[in-house]
Amino acid sequence: MNTMSKRRGHCLCGQVSFEYEGPENWCGHCHCESCRRNTSSAFTSFLGVPRTAASFTGRKPSVYVSSPGVRRSFCGNCGTPIAYETDQYPDEIHFYAASLEDPANFRPDFHVHFAECVSWADINDGLPRYDHSGDAES
Repeated sequence: MNTMSKRRGHCLCGQVSFEYEGPENWCGHCHCESCRRNTSSAFTSFLGVPRTAASFTGRKPSVYVSSPGVRRSFCGNCGTPIAYETDQYPDEIHFYAASLEDPANFRPDFHVHFAECVSWADINDGLPRYDHSGDAES
Protein backbone atom coordinates (compact mmCIF):
# COMPACT_ATOMS: atom_id res chain seq x y z
CA MET A 1 0.00 0.00 0.00
CA ASN A 2 3.02 2.28 0.38
CA THR A 3 2.25 5.14 -1.96
CA MET A 4 3.37 8.73 -2.13
CA SER A 5 -0.13 10.08 -2.71
CA LYS A 6 -2.43 11.58 -0.11
CA ARG A 7 -4.68 9.03 1.62
CA ARG A 8 -7.88 9.90 3.49
CA GLY A 9 -10.25 8.23 5.89
CA HIS A 10 -13.25 9.01 8.06
CA CYS A 11 -15.62 7.72 10.70
CA LEU A 12 -19.06 6.22 10.04
CA CYS A 13 -20.93 9.53 10.28
CA GLY A 14 -18.21 11.48 8.44
CA GLN A 15 -17.69 14.15 11.11
CA VAL A 16 -14.13 13.04 11.97
CA SER A 17 -11.74 12.56 9.10
CA PHE A 18 -8.00 12.27 8.64
CA GLU A 19 -5.41 12.36 5.93
CA TYR A 20 -1.75 11.54 5.52
CA GLU A 21 0.76 11.81 2.74
CA GLY A 22 3.65 9.54 1.88
CA PRO A 23 4.38 5.91 2.55
CA GLU A 24 3.18 4.00 5.58
CA ASN A 25 5.85 2.92 8.07
CA TRP A 26 4.11 -0.44 8.33
CA CYS A 27 0.74 -2.18 7.85
CA GLY A 28 -0.43 -5.05 10.04
CA HIS A 29 -3.04 -6.85 12.12
CA CYS A 30 -3.05 -6.62 15.94
CA HIS A 31 -4.55 -9.40 18.06
CA CYS A 32 -4.03 -7.91 21.55
CA GLU A 33 -6.98 -7.99 23.92
CA SER A 34 -7.21 -4.20 24.29
CA CYS A 35 -7.44 -3.66 20.51
CA ARG A 36 -10.02 -6.45 20.19
CA ARG A 37 -12.15 -4.94 22.95
CA ASN A 38 -11.78 -1.42 21.56
CA THR A 39 -13.13 -2.51 18.18
CA SER A 40 -15.33 -5.49 19.19
CA SER A 41 -13.55 -7.59 16.59
CA ALA A 42 -11.32 -10.66 16.37
CA PHE A 43 -8.36 -8.45 15.47
CA THR A 44 -7.62 -4.90 14.36
CA SER A 45 -5.96 -3.83 11.13
CA PHE A 46 -3.69 -0.82 11.52
CA LEU A 47 -1.22 1.22 9.54
CA GLY A 48 1.47 3.39 11.07
CA VAL A 49 2.50 6.72 9.57
CA PRO A 50 4.82 9.52 10.68
CA ARG A 51 2.95 11.90 12.99
CA THR A 52 4.21 14.83 10.95
CA ALA A 53 2.62 13.42 7.76
CA ALA A 54 -0.87 13.08 9.29
CA SER A 55 -3.64 15.44 10.30
CA PHE A 56 -7.24 15.33 11.43
CA THR A 57 -9.77 17.24 9.37
CA GLY A 58 -13.35 18.06 10.19
CA ARG A 59 -14.44 17.56 13.79
CA LYS A 60 -11.67 16.92 16.31
CA PRO A 61 -11.79 13.32 17.59
CA SER A 62 -12.50 12.45 21.19
CA VAL A 63 -9.66 10.71 23.03
CA TYR A 64 -9.78 7.85 25.52
CA VAL A 65 -6.65 7.06 27.56
CA SER A 66 -6.93 3.27 27.69
CA SER A 67 -3.74 2.75 29.72
CA PRO A 68 -0.79 4.92 30.77
CA GLY A 69 0.78 6.42 27.64
CA VAL A 70 -1.88 5.05 25.26
CA ARG A 71 -4.46 7.28 23.57
CA ARG A 72 -7.28 5.99 21.38
CA SER A 73 -9.05 8.55 19.19
CA PHE A 74 -12.67 8.06 18.15
CA CYS A 75 -15.64 10.00 16.85
CA GLY A 76 -17.61 11.46 19.74
CA ASN A 77 -20.77 11.35 17.63
CA CYS A 78 -20.86 7.84 16.11
CA GLY A 79 -18.17 6.12 18.22
CA THR A 80 -15.98 4.91 15.34
CA PRO A 81 -12.38 4.17 16.42
CA ILE A 82 -10.06 6.32 14.29
CA ALA A 83 -6.49 6.25 15.63
CA TYR A 84 -4.10 4.88 18.22
CA GLU A 85 -1.12 6.72 19.70
CA THR A 86 1.38 5.55 22.28
CA ASP A 87 4.32 7.09 24.10
CA GLN A 88 6.28 4.00 23.00
CA TYR A 89 6.23 5.35 19.40
CA PRO A 90 5.96 9.14 19.86
CA ASP A 91 6.68 9.96 16.21
CA GLU A 92 3.92 7.73 14.80
CA ILE A 93 0.15 7.66 14.66
CA HIS A 94 -1.67 4.44 13.85
CA PHE A 95 -4.89 4.61 11.84
CA TYR A 96 -7.50 1.86 11.57
CA ALA A 97 -7.35 0.48 8.03
CA ALA A 98 -11.12 -0.05 7.83
CA SER A 99 -11.66 3.71 8.18
CA LEU A 100 -9.70 4.48 5.00
CA GLU A 101 -11.72 5.76 2.06
CA ASP A 102 -10.18 2.92 0.04
CA PRO A 103 -9.68 0.07 2.56
CA ALA A 104 -9.54 -2.52 -0.24
CA ASN A 105 -6.03 -1.24 -1.02
CA PHE A 106 -4.76 -2.05 2.49
CA ARG A 107 -2.05 -4.71 2.31
CA PRO A 108 -0.95 -6.00 5.73
CA ASP A 109 2.59 -7.30 6.17
CA PHE A 110 2.30 -9.19 9.48
CA HIS A 111 0.31 -10.11 12.61
CA VAL A 112 1.36 -8.85 16.07
CA HIS A 113 0.30 -10.09 19.51
CA PHE A 114 -0.57 -13.35 17.80
CA ALA A 115 -0.16 -15.13 21.14
CA GLU A 116 -3.46 -13.44 22.08
CA CYS A 117 -5.32 -14.50 18.92
CA VAL A 118 -8.83 -15.76 19.68
CA SER A 119 -9.11 -19.51 19.17
CA TRP A 120 -12.01 -19.25 16.72
CA ALA A 121 -10.17 -16.99 14.25
CA ASP A 122 -8.90 -19.20 11.43
CA ILE A 123 -5.94 -17.21 10.07
CA ASN A 124 -4.34 -18.78 6.99
CA ASP A 125 -2.95 -15.78 5.10
CA GLY A 126 0.70 -16.83 5.25
CA LEU A 127 1.81 -13.54 6.84
CA PRO A 128 4.51 -13.57 9.55
CA ARG A 129 3.15 -13.93 13.08
CA TYR A 130 4.77 -12.26 16.08
CA ASP A 131 3.81 -12.96 19.68
CA HIS A 132 4.42 -9.32 20.70
CA SER A 133 4.56 -5.98 18.88
CA GLY A 134 8.31 -5.49 19.45
CA ASP A 135 9.04 -8.84 17.80
CA ALA A 136 8.06 -7.41 14.40
CA GLU A 137 10.78 -4.76 14.69
CA SER A 138 13.70 -7.17 15.00
